[in-house]
Amino acid sequence: MQHRSYRYKINYVGPKGERGRERCVVTVHGDGDRTIRALCEMDDSQVLRDVTYTVDRHWRPRDAFVRLSVADRFMGSSWFRFDGNRAECEAFTAAEGRLSQRLVLERAPASFVTHPVACDVWHFAGIDRTLGDQIQESLSASCSPLPNGASGPMLGISRHRFRYRGRQRTRSPAGTFDTEHAEFVGRDGVVRLKAWCTIHDRILVRMEFEPLQSVYELVELEGSAG
Repeated sequence: MQHRSYRYKINYVGPKGERGRERCVVTVHGDGDRTIRALCEMDDSQVLRDVTYTVDRHWRPRDAFVRLSVADRFMGSSWFRFDGNRAECEAFTAAEGRLSQRLVLERAPASFVTHPVACDVWHFAGIDRTLGDQIQESLSASCSPLPNGASGPMLGISRHRFRYRGRQRTRSPAGTFDTEHAEFVGRDGVVRLKAWCTIHDRILVRMEFEPLQSVYELVELEGSAG
């Protein structure tokens, strides 16, 4: 089999110290498809999320599975699939029960908001790096509109505005890496989030999220990451 894999861990750090963590295992297939398996634990909001998410060689969504619990209570379990500008979801949630969704979007989504922070840096994989610091917009699908993803999970739409800041050397507890740096910008022009990730495998090295006064840092990395 012509695949490689790597694993890593991200810590969530707030004003009072560690507030959560994320453990990820990624497989890169011979055809360029990439699957991440992420376990997300948020201590302060008691959110536990299991995500299996696959993208193609261009980082566009193919399919995903998301299971969510809050305070040890089941919230929902859902499967998602993407084909061009069509998106579908088969779900069972505590609030809505059994549901099936089919959406035809205005264009193929550039990414899918599954809510592991590891995937936040995948959203700007298709950013146009020739436009300097000009703000760019993209259309994404989403499994929850909440900042912590603690609803559903079910199919929705999300729009992102990015500003590309170029390449930088970035330090984390796991080491120093060559990274790409981008910002998520609100409609009011205010920077909501700053992120740095490795250039080829888009591994999150550092992220700063001002609304939660939190920093997300790569603390462990092993395997054949490029």
